[in-house]
Amino acid sequence: MSKEVEEKLLSIPVINVIVRIFRRIILPGFNGLSLYDLLEIYITGIIKGTFSSRASSIAYSFFIAIFPFLLFILNLISYIKVEGFQQRFLTFIEELLPPKTHDFFYPVIEDIAINQRTGLTYFVLFLSLFLAANGVNAIFSAFEGSYLVKINRAFFKQFFISIAVAICLSVLMLVTIGVILYGEYIISELKGSDFISDDIFWINVFQVVVFVGMVYVIIAGLYHFGVKKGRHTRFFSIGALMTTLLFLLTTYLFGIYINNFSNYNELYGSIGALMIMLFYIWINSNLLLLGFELNISLQRLKEKRQPEE
Repeated sequence: MSKEVEEKLLSIPVINVIVRIFRRIILPGFNGLSLYDLLEIYITGIIKGTFSSRASSIAYSFFIAIFPFLLFILNLISYIKVEGFQQRFLTFIEELLPPKTHDFFYPVIEDIAINQRTGLTYFVLFLSLFLAANGVNAIFSAFEGSYLVKINRAFFKQFFISIAVAICLSVLMLVTIGVILYGEYIISELKGSDFISDDIFWINVFQVVVFVGMVYVIIAGLYHFGVKKGRHTRFFSIGALMTTLLFLLTTYLFGIYINNFSNYNELYGSIGALMIMLFYIWINSNLLLLGFELNISLQRLKEKRQPEE
């Protein structure tokens, strides 16, 4: 925000007290930024960064890429000879679906898993990878739309990086399922040995921890490889942490809203599930962009301070 805006805020009763308090709150790990500076970065990013259109672009491309991405992963799962692995993956995806969308989306996902198109395996694998990479590329393009990003990649280079990231995300999800299965087995063994009494509780805790870790790594990876300048930032960044925490919070609040206050399904029938899914993706796309703006802002602040040092 400009000095003029800050001066106006300081001239407003009550608001000026809040501004001064926020100025004094220095956030650890944020390169000396105060809470006021953090809010300034977010608000400036929203105003100057055309967030709504960029988030809408991500939401549309991501929605188009969801089923090809799942198809690509399910094709990979066919090579994993672990009993119950595919069913555990489907259960994992089912748990990720927003409230009131299960009846619409899960039968489609289940059909993709059960009815393997064996005659077109390689073609489907290639096409699904291409569409999944297109979804990742849409996220990277939205990052490049930031007013803070001055240097962009060439189109083909960015798309090849998007393919590599899409493959890495697929492998990460498979590893996550494997870790969850192994963790459930270990916890069951501990219960059998009387080390713990309530295995269901510990399994749920373990699943949440692994899921949060997966989300954090995915977001950190997108930020790190999303733009050319991102490679100069740390992989495990403050922006990724903030986005992960906000993602968990908004997912929880979104679930409460959909279950208790919305009437999408009553008004629109089964198409309400589409609206819920798109709205959910759009919200998280905004969070993804906010975290990216924070990372780039912190990097610019660090670069400005280095010559002074």
